[in-house]
Parts: sequence; C-alpha cells; structure tokens
Amino acid sequence: MARRVTPSQYRSMVRQAEAKQRQAINKFNQDVRRHNQKVKSAVDKYNREVRAHNSRVQRDRQRIKSALQKLSRTTVTQRYTVLYESSIVLNRSYSALEHSASFDESDPRYRLAVELPQQENANNLAVTSALLTGEPEDVDDEEYEGDEPEEEDLQDTRIEDELRNISADLHSRWHGALFALNPRNPDAARHFCSSVREIFTQILHTRAPDAAVLSALPGAALDSRGAPTRRSRIQFLLHRQGIQLSALEEFVEKNIDNVIDLFDVFNQGTHGEAGRFDIHTLFAVKRRVEDAIIFVTGIAA
Repeated sequence: MARRVTPSQYRSMVRQAEAKQRQAINKFNQDVRRHNQKVKSAVDKYNREVRAHNSRVQRDRQRIKSALQKLSRTTVTQRYTVLYESSIVLNRSYSALEHSASFDESDPRYRLAVELPQQENANNLAVTSALLTGEPEDVDDEEYEGDEPEEEDLQDTRIEDELRNISADLHSRWHGALFALNPRNPDAARHFCSSVREIFTQILHTRAPDAAVLSALPGAALDSRGAPTRRSRIQFLLHRQGIQLSALEEFVEKNIDNVIDLFDVFNQGTHGEAGRFDIHTLFAVKRRVEDAIIFVTGIAA
C-alpha cells in the first residue's frame, strides 16, 4: 500500500531530492575542475621543462660556437698545446656522436646519449677558451647568481648525492679535492688533480668490476695487467643502460681524457700554479669537473 504524504511532506521530499541533485552536480563540477587543474598543471610543467631544455640546448650550442670562434683567433702557447688539441679532438668526437645518435627526446636514454654530451663539449670548449684567451666565461651557477663568487664558495658542491650513492669514500675524496682547490694553497694543483683522477677511476672500477665486465663482454679489450680497459668498462656500463653506440663510447673516453689533460695544465711548472687563475676561471674548472662527474656517474648508475 502506497504511503500517503501531506502536501507539506511532499514539498519537503522534493526539496531534499533537489538538494541531493545539486550536491551531486557540485561534486561532479568540483571533480572536473580538479581534474582540469591537474591536467593544466601537468601541461604547464611539461611546457616549462621543454622550454628549459630548449633553452639549455640553444645556450650550449651558442657556447660551443662562441668558444670555437675565440679559439680560432687565439695563438696557442706551448703550455696549452695538449689541452687545446684534446679539446679539438673531443669536439670532433661530439660531432661524430651528434650525427650518429638517433634517440628521440622522449627516449629515457636521450639525456645520457645526446643532452649531456653536448653540455660536456660546451664546458670543455668554454674552459679551454677561458684559459687560452684570458677571458673566462661568467659562472652562472644558480647558487651564486647575483653574487661575486669568493674563495670559500669553491668548497660548495652539487654532486654529493651522486658520489655518496657510489661510496662514502668518493664523497670524502671529492670534498678533500675541493678543500685543496684554493689559490692560496701551494699544492692546490697536485691535491685536486690526484683526487679527481682517483674519483674517475673508482667510479668505473666500482660500477664495472673486472668479473662483471669479462662475463658480459667475453671479447673485452684488456690492459697490460689483464684487466678490462677503461673503454671496456665504459662499454659495459653503456650496454647496461641499453645503449650500444660506439660513438658514445668514444666520446665518454675522450671526455675523461680531456679532463685529465686539463689537470696537466694545473700541474705544469712549480707549486702554486692554481694561484695564476682568477676566481671565475677556478669556478669554470670546478664546474667542468663536476659536470664530468655527473656525466660519468649517470652512465654508471
């Protein structure tokens, strides 16, 4: 039997139904707005990342072009001959890589195979140009933006996590190298260079141990001690990243060679060579080394 309701009760029931409907519509609209906001935020973030990426690419291309132009007008003294030749070799290696790498920007391997090598080549040429011309590139690290860098700032770093993830010893060794990188330290060159050389060696040997390399690459090239060569370790690490590209293997090896050749400039002559470089050039050298470590640890991840 149907329930009998009074007109007043009926109107109340209608109002309740209408209220529930409005609440449902409002909730739906709120959910739509939240979804649209999330989509907009994601699109905006993506667009910012694309713009930042494009800006970095254009900036590094300009840095490469500018440095090459300066170097073409510069007389290379005997002290910088090895570094100059090494920088030109690395630039040629990058050009070969640029023509052979075919990774799309959406490919997770793109950063290691394309973006970081371009940045490494730009850093290489910028530092070499700064040393040869005496016109150092302005340091644009965000942490010092707007401030004139000071000697104590040389000990600040942005690669702690990368090194600590490999070993605590590498983290400590890098801080020791930075502590030595002081124009007033008479042994700055020797301490800094020897520490960083060992950092590169430890990264490769820790992440590409002999047994793992020989197992994965039975035909790996060996050094005079019968251990895998540096190139074999690089090849092993790149294959583990899903990258089989000989041009990139060549570039990584030449990049490490170039950093070591840069160290030879510091080590030439008597104690206190680092004191001949102004604070901006020291920062450029530090950034060159930091970015090279980021590049190698990225490959060794």
